[in-house]
Order: sequence, then C-alpha cells, then structure tokens
Amino acid sequence: MQATPSDVSRPAQQSARKTPPTEQGVSTTSVHAGEARQKSNNAITDSVVLASTFTFENTQSIIDFIDNDEERGEYGRYGVPGEQVVERKLAALEGAQEAILYSSGMAAFVGVLNSTLSSGDEIVFFDECYHRSREYCRKYLSKFGVVTKEVKTGDYDAMEAAITPNTKMLVSESPTNPHMSVIDLDRFAAIGKQHGVTTIIDATLATPFNISPIAHGVDLVMHSATKYLGGHNDLLAGVVLGTKELLAPIRKLRGIMGSITTPHNCYLLQRGLKTFGLRMKQHNENGLAVARFLESHPRVEKVYYPGLETHSYHQIAKETMRGYGGLVTFLVKDADWKQTAAIVDAAKMARIAPSLGGVETLIEQPLVMSYFQCTPEERVEFGIDDNMIRLACGIEDSVDIIADLEQCLAAQ
Repeated sequence: MQATPSDVSRPAQQSARKTPPTEQGVSTTSVHAGEARQKSNNAITDSVVLASTFTFENTQSIIDFIDNDEERGEYGRYGVPGEQVVERKLAALEGAQEAILYSSGMAAFVGVLNSTLSSGDEIVFFDECYHRSREYCRKYLSKFGVVTKEVKTGDYDAMEAAITPNTKMLVSESPTNPHMSVIDLDRFAAIGKQHGVTTIIDATLATPFNISPIAHGVDLVMHSATKYLGGHNDLLAGVVLGTKELLAPIRKLRGIMGSITTPHNCYLLQRGLKTFGLRMKQHNENGLAVARFLESHPRVEKVYYPGLETHSYHQIAKETMRGYGGLVTFLVKDADWKQTAAIVDAAKMARIAPSLGGVETLIEQPLVMSYFQCTPEERVEFGIDDNMIRLACGIEDSVDIIADLEQCLAAQ
C-alpha cells in the first residue's frame, strides 16, 4: 500500500485531519495529473508554446470555438496552453474543481477581490494575514468604498461579530506568516456558510501536502506558487482554487486585466511540481528538527512552529495538518535588533533573502527585511519583534542546517 503524507508525517492514531484530496498519492498526482499521456512530438514533457496569439483556420472555426467553449489558445492575455496543464494539476492536488494561475500570489489575491467586491461591501481579516494583502484593502480598495475590518487571529467570536449584511468575504492564512498560527478550518468555514459569506484561506505555508481547506468546507484557496509549489526560487506565480461557479467571474477579470504568468514560468512550475511530494516531506522533517533544536537552545527565547507541543496552536495543527512545513520563526533571548542582525549575518549556509519554500535555506530578520520603514507602533501591531528571526528551511540535510544555526548563535 502506498503511503500518504499522513502516513509519513504523523502518528497513525491521529486521524482527525482530512485525508489528501487526490485519488492517487500526492507524488503520483504531482507527476501525472493534468497532463496528456501522449504529447506533442511524443515528448515526455509538455512543450513551451511561445506565442502571443493563436490562429484560426477560418471564420467557422472561430464560431465553433465560441459556441463550444473549446479549450484552445486564442490570445495570450487569456492564457497559454502550458497554463491549462498546470491549472489542472494544481486543482487535482487541492481537490478543487478548477484553478486559475496568476503572475504572482498578490495578483491572485487582488484578482479575487476586484472581481467579487463592490462599493459598500465589507471584508473581514484575521490580523496576522500578510501585511501587503491588508495594505491593499486598507489603502486601495477603500478608495472604491470597500470596508476592511480586522480581528485577532483565532478569535472566531470576534470574526462572527464583525459580520454585517454587507460582509462578502472572510480571509485568513493558515499557518500565518511569520507567527505560524493555525486556523480551525471547520469553524472558519462554518461561520462563512452560516452567514452566506465567501471564505478564503491562503494556504501558501501549508501547501496541499499538509492541509486541505476545501475538504473542510472553505470556498476558495490561494497560494503564492512562487514558494513551495514552484520550489526552486526561480519563478513568480500565484493560484486561486475553488468551484467553477466561483472562479468564473475571477477568470473573466483576469482575462481583462492580463495578470497572467508566462509560458516559460508555466513550464518551470510544472517541472517544480514533479518533485513536490518529495520536497515537502523533506521540508516538514527539516522544519520539525530545526524547531526542536531551537526550542532547546539557551540563546532562544521562543520558537513559533506548530509542530511543537509548546506552540499555542499545536492541538488544532495536529487535527488539521499532515505536516508542519519548513518555516520556523524564533526570538533571540536578550538581544536588540543589531545583535539579532549579527546572528543573521553570521550564517554560512543559509542565504539572507526574503521568500520561502525553495530548496535553499533562507534566513532573514523580519524587522529589517519587511518592516524597516514601519513605525515602532506599526511593528507592535504586526507582532514584529526586534529580536525575531525567520528561517525558511530548504531541503538540505537537517544536521547541516542545525550546525549553521548553532555557529550563528555561538558567534554573537
């Protein structure tokens, strides 16, 4: 019998989490789903179609294309052939009816909002959602009369209390970045259904390997495919997944706006997905090993990782996740921001960079990398401490990642 991610990542007795949505194993789905068995020129890989426009044999072929909703190229702004293959593959992994690819994760999020919300509508966020997502709503959507509300992450009573007849969306990440808070997907989805409000989960940090929001009743799932799905720090892409009905207006607006990814990016994403299951297993193992090391280190004040029993959301993570990913955030004991920066600078293997989910381990100080121009009050609001370090474990051997961290912490 083939092992599923829950077999390899968690003890057998923990069965409350939803099983992977794929009929076959995750790795088998990653390799084969969405692809034709025989391809152009009998190649084992799909061709990269470098065309901005696609021809029709005659007028009748145009009419047939429109009447029959044929799956073929028309104009590059509406999508390219390689994109359709990747969308089908991602939909299969997520257990969704359809997927829509975008040029980035933020483009996907903006596409969902702009195609769904109107003046007077309201959107409710958990307050640990990506700060750029909330910034877009507060600074830009507000110009068009859309109201944004924020409530404390994990406070479901506060979220429900914030809902009015004008509320159209509930938004959260799971896990959140960088605090790794985990959402009770069943409860989140139930609130939305009870009030007739669309629910959206950004599952970038978990990926379809570790959680299945749609299986819990969540309406839309989003990912920055730049991260774990691509997996090699060499592309930008985003994806939104859900039912055909919910995605139809979103796809239509994407065709108007042109927030598409390129043929070469589609190829890179399809190639990256071939090893998705293997990579995620290693990310999960590395993340847990590093988190346990850091938790026991005398120079570490606190570790944010849902796989640790000490994490505030460990119990719900056990119930909803099949693994905990490669992102680990920690606070350095009795360190100011400059002392913390010196620890980051001491890294020899980990590279100093934003982003996560690639094969290389990346390290950063959130205060400097993403929040340096924020006021101290804003950093308090976002929960960004001066002594915070975020480590995105790659797929190197965990002993080497730990050795690098050990010498960083010993050097300062």
